[in-house]
Amino acid sequence: MPNTEHLQMEPIKQPHLIWINPSSLTDQLDAATWLQTTAELRRLGWCVTLVIYGDADCRSIGGVDVHCIRTPQIYLLRQVIFHIQCIFLILRQWRICDVILFYAMSAPWVLPLIFLRYLVRHRRPLFAMETRSLHMEPPGKETFKDTLRRWYHIVMSIMVIRWSDGNLVITRRMADSLGIPEDKLWGAWPSGVDADLFGGVWETRRWPEPEEPIRLIYVGSLNYERNLMTLSKAVTTANDEGMKIRLTMIGSGTEESDLKTFAETTSGVVEVKPSVPHLMVPRVLSGAHVGVLPFPDEEKFQVSSPIKLFEYMAAGLPILATRIACHTDVMDGEDFVFWADGSDTDALLSALRNLWHDRHALKEKGRQSMRAAHAWTWVEAARKLKSALEIGMSRYPLGSRRDGGTE
Repeated sequence: MPNTEHLQMEPIKQPHLIWINPSSLTDQLDAATWLQTTAELRRLGWCVTLVIYGDADCRSIGGVDVHCIRTPQIYLLRQVIFHIQCIFLILRQWRICDVILFYAMSAPWVLPLIFLRYLVRHRRPLFAMETRSLHMEPPGKETFKDTLRRWYHIVMSIMVIRWSDGNLVITRRMADSLGIPEDKLWGAWPSGVDADLFGGVWETRRWPEPEEPIRLIYVGSLNYERNLMTLSKAVTTANDEGMKIRLTMIGSGTEESDLKTFAETTSGVVEVKPSVPHLMVPRVLSGAHVGVLPFPDEEKFQVSSPIKLFEYMAAGLPILATRIACHTDVMDGEDFVFWADGSDTDALLSALRNLWHDRHALKEKGRQSMRAAHAWTWVEAARKLKSALEIGMSRYPLGSRRDGGTE
């Protein structure tokens, strides 16, 4: 028999992902989407290079190492410099990288590299675009710049579906909305939550006594399409009927000024507060009793996976939400949610009446909500992303070419 004493196993190569996100994650409420998922992917055995805007060539944000590219604040020049540096980075790591994951903003810069891959006759890296949101501006409020942005994303989506190796999406409904064919869809991975960051909130919350006000909270974008004015009017009507319900909205956006003006007429029933850093969100939620999501039944919301829903749940808040797909996909059949069967004032008012009637059960509903959140952590989201990336890699194994030949 051969002597295998001195034979050594060849080390297994870590799959390598370059993840391009042309944004600065130091000031974004949804930064955990990239930071925590990157950290989890690394724990699952992937080498991840997360590329973002920044002040230095390499730094750490929230304990997660990222690759920062220094850029000026001038928008167009910023995009040019960032993406040229991204191209150089990809070329330097060409032979060791397995997947380039990018967004629509980077598509014109990244897609030409696919043709370079054919010239050098190398199957890797693979190129995949991710889509996590649709155009959000409502009809009648779209500026010329918004219109250009919407058409840009439509054109980029068409080009990427045709020329890239694959697509990733936030939900399967998003894939259907974009018309991504099955052979180009690698998979979907939803939003998530840091259960440890929000998990201690339930223990510190003081729940309302029978005749004390119930405090509703909304944290996020204060844009017109979020239906927050309708909710505000429903809350004031509920108080006119004798219910004691207060609504606090925290954030900024296109409807912020109108919401503040309305709030000033409500004698404290409705209030609007400025945005807070993400690490302060758990403390903000600790002073509330119910998280609210009053979004209308429109495609851009149907296909989404709202981070705030999972943060409300992880913080042990019952939920008041409209009965739309992005909410029912998570909470259908759950007892901790008060459903509004529409997004108009009457439907939201009906949900508020049910909430007031069941106010004695808020604490237990909050406990149920917190338990349900464990199925929606960033750990679970990262596992879904890992599975999607591996599906894509399996379709184009190293050593093969799309035309059936070998390298």
